[in-house]
Amino acid sequence: MMILPEERAVGIEVFFSKHPGIGGRLRTIPEDFSVIEQTHPITPSSKGPFTQATVTVKNWETNHLIHELAQQLHISKKRIHFAGTKDKRAVTTQQMSFFRVPVEALHQINLKDVSITAITPTEKPLRIGNLLGNLFTIRIRAIDPKVTSQTIQELIKPLEAMNGCPNFFGIQRFGIIRPITHLVGKYIFQADFKRAVQTYLTFLSDTEQEDAYTARKTLLENNDYKHAFHHFPDYLGFEKILLQHLVEKPNDYTGALEKLPRNLLTMFIYAYQSYLFNRILSKRIEQGLPFDQAIVGDVVLPIQKNQIMEDQIDVTKSNLKKVNAQLQRGRGVVSSILPGSDTTYASGDMGEIEQQIIQEENVDLRDFIIPEIPAASSYGTRRSIIAPFQEFTFSISNDTMHPKQKMVTLQFSLRKGCYATVLLREIMKASDIRSY
Repeated sequence: MMILPEERAVGIEVFFSKHPGIGGRLRTIPEDFSVIEQTHPITPSSKGPFTQATVTVKNWETNHLIHELAQQLHISKKRIHFAGTKDKRAVTTQQMSFFRVPVEALHQINLKDVSITAITPTEKPLRIGNLLGNLFTIRIRAIDPKVTSQTIQELIKPLEAMNGCPNFFGIQRFGIIRPITHLVGKYIFQADFKRAVQTYLTFLSDTEQEDAYTARKTLLENNDYKHAFHHFPDYLGFEKILLQHLVEKPNDYTGALEKLPRNLLTMFIYAYQSYLFNRILSKRIEQGLPFDQAIVGDVVLPIQKNQIMEDQIDVTKSNLKKVNAQLQRGRGVVSSILPGSDTTYASGDMGEIEQQIIQEENVDLRDFIIPEIPAASSYGTRRSIIAPFQEFTFSISNDTMHPKQKMVTLQFSLRKGCYATVLLREIMKASDIRSY
């Protein structure tokens, strides 16, 4: 049960359980990873300015999909709304809404591996708050041939006992091929904008496609932005945006970053916050502190109508018993910081962990206000330390692609913002990050 170097690099330093995993590989084909978004029901309205639709795609990155949809519809990307981004190497079904786009126009969309159905006029756009969670159906191929149903039951038992798994941010948050978004975010946070840009452009990974790897390596060696702009593959669109600006203004690294979409800029900072959160969570596991129960000093977030609220409850000796009774009823969760300029630490053991990690990383929370790029600033928030899962089922069968091998098919649902691969790593405990 080795922790992979890529996982340590993003702050995931431990497993929750000590049981050996089943091994195997994810995403042999996109159809092995199916995600169906769960949202609040919509209210159709023929008078509404929005058109909502169910969009099912295979092997599409969300931002790229939005770009292509906007081009075919001849509209700004800002007129397309969605509740959450989805994995690329997967088959995903999600809701999208389109501002002042007729139903007929959506019927005429023609993109490979994109299906648009259930097209309905509505009065309101989709927002992040509309997303409740996701239903996953996942096949793990090439598992250890000795795996039995009992093996999986033993792996899942300690997680089911607390109705969840540690709520780590999965490797996708940081980039499967090049897990660097938190590094770019760190350098933006430190106001080292040159290093942020150069990391995004030239960080090398031997798992990247050969043409991209060669282009990055050449830029790393010659620092020629004009040459790089003409030789970076077209599918590296965000890199091309940076390079085009640097060709015109070679030392304006701040300006180059500001050319990127706002959601990508904020993602860099969120990824750095996520790295810090992962380190804090790892330390709580190492110290053997509970996840489904609060201890004195914890900060609990209440749950109402299956939604985690922003209100905070400080756990003290006097309210500990009452708070834990509420947690048992599913009415709250223990939290940790996603640090920002307005962060307030927990107290007690958890507060010590939070402050220890922040100090080890040499972070001054005030620096999350970034005057040079205001869009990247963050006030911080708190996040549940546990990711509850529901409707968990599994079956073992012969691999349909390789009949001499066995595979496991899993189905479960997770709340929004929780990563399926975090639950899967506890089951697989794979020896290669490419397995995920």
